[in-house]
Amino acid sequence: MKKQYAVIGMGRFGSSVAKTLSNMGFEVLAIDSDEHRIQEVSYIVTHVVQADSTDEETLRSLGLRNFDVVVVAIGQDIQASILTTIIVKEIGVPKVIVKAQNELHGKVLRKVGADKVIFPERDMGTRVAHNLISSNIIDHIELSDDYSIVEIRASRPMVGRSLRQLDIRARFGCNVMGIKTGDKMNIAPYAEDLIKENDVLVIVGKNEDLETFEKTFAE
Repeated sequence: MKKQYAVIGMGRFGSSVAKTLSNMGFEVLAIDSDEHRIQEVSYIVTHVVQADSTDEETLRSLGLRNFDVVVVAIGQDIQASILTTIIVKEIGVPKVIVKAQNELHGKVLRKVGADKVIFPERDMGTRVAHNLISSNIIDHIELSDDYSIVEIRASRPMVGRSLRQLDIRARFGCNVMGIKTGDKMNIAPYAEDLIKENDVLVIVGKNEDLETFEKTFAE
């Protein structure tokens, strides 16, 4: 069964997370108090709800405890962000990921039970640096200090070869989560699937293994 995600807060960051998860084939519930923001993502995600995330009864009625991950992506309202995090944890969501404005905000979020705190502005700097280092890297998402997900454009040495031939898991200890061909995303591709020109591979692994992989297949 596919994982279910709920994203609370449809600002730039939240809507980007919701759209990306949806495009990767996951079920996504988008929540925001602003009707206009909800309408903007309604054609992309599985479900949308206009609601005040600081209202415990409302969140309980949405069945959030049945979701695998809830992302709290509330923008400038730090108080609402903290309160929403407390409510979502109390409801019993197994994993709560929260966007923080700054280190102090992040510290409070950890204290109230956030499983992972992310700093989009700071992390964006990391992504830009990775993109500058390798021309094939489209995006880089840090999962922890040791592990990341990268979206990497297929280089010439990959094109026309199958995943079995590339043998990425055995050679580099990394896993190919999906292959993007144009607008289509192939989740959990088969070993015989061929890599085409302009394909984008979504790969997860240890940072050092991913670096070795990037260098090996650099053009």
